[in-house]
Amino acid sequence: MKKMKNFLIATLAAAMLVACNSGTTYDATGIFEATTVTVSAEASGKILSLDIEEGDTLAKHDLVGTIDTVALVLRRKQLQSQIASLESSRPDIARQIESLRQQIAQQRTECERVKNLLKDGAATRKQADDADALLKILTGQLEAMLSTLNKNTTSINENAMSINYQIEQINDQINKCRIMAPIAGTVLTKYAEAKEYATTGRQLFRMANMNEVYLRAYFTSTQLSSLRLGQQVTVVADFGGDRQYEYPGEISWIAEESEFTPKSIQTNDSRADLVYAVKITVKNDGRLKLGMYGGVKL
Repeated sequence: MKKMKNFLIATLAAAMLVACNSGTTYDATGIFEATTVTVSAEASGKILSLDIEEGDTLAKHDLVGTIDTVALVLRRKQLQSQIASLESSRPDIARQIESLRQQIAQQRTECERVKNLLKDGAATRKQADDADALLKILTGQLEAMLSTLNKNTTSINENAMSINYQIEQINDQINKCRIMAPIAGTVLTKYAEAKEYATTGRQLFRMANMNEVYLRAYFTSTQLSSLRLGQQVTVVADFGGDRQYEYPGEISWIAEESEFTPKSIQTNDSRADLVYAVKITVKNDGRLKLGMYGGVKL
């Protein structure tokens, strides 16, 4: 990282020297950057594939690699078997209480018959009371059975729901084993290879949208009053030698606080210790590269 930083500073210094020798003057200078995204592993396991190379152009949501999911798939099958077992133990309430309901219906008929006989004097009060008592016993048994069966069913439903949540978590983990491009852009750096072991959070690759880059330039406080968001400016990209190209740019960000002038940046006023960083958005025609030197003309 330090070597890269020194290389960029050296490149910038060389470009500035060329610009000065050629008589080109800018209101500010800086280097081209882009908003980069570092893609990290969201799961642990062996990387089965990572089909990208530095410089590849990806579309958003492109599948570029996978992490081993065998253990997760087996765990999901185990949980699915547990749910199947629970479902097979679910009581068939209607069938289990059908016999008791029939007994209750028959006993109600018997109670009505004894009452009629009692009216005719062909049965005793004790027979009528015994018939009613048996009906109450059967009714109580039905209520107790329904309560037990409903509790068992509720317990099975809750257990099944808990297992379903676990399956959903595993499905989410399996999805996270699919390595996808979060944005449309270009692969800048590749940090891992297939067959290596990935841990959650390990960096896999870095990418950026190179269609739209920005020049991070630095302006003095005296220049700040002439800058505003959305302002159109001219950005000059220096490719070394006499190769310079102009691009239309738009000021998209102005720092709220000043900072000391970076050593790699030249200002018109060499005494200006405090400067303000400004981002100038530029449409890339394919020639602009990150770390390239550029100047701004207001």
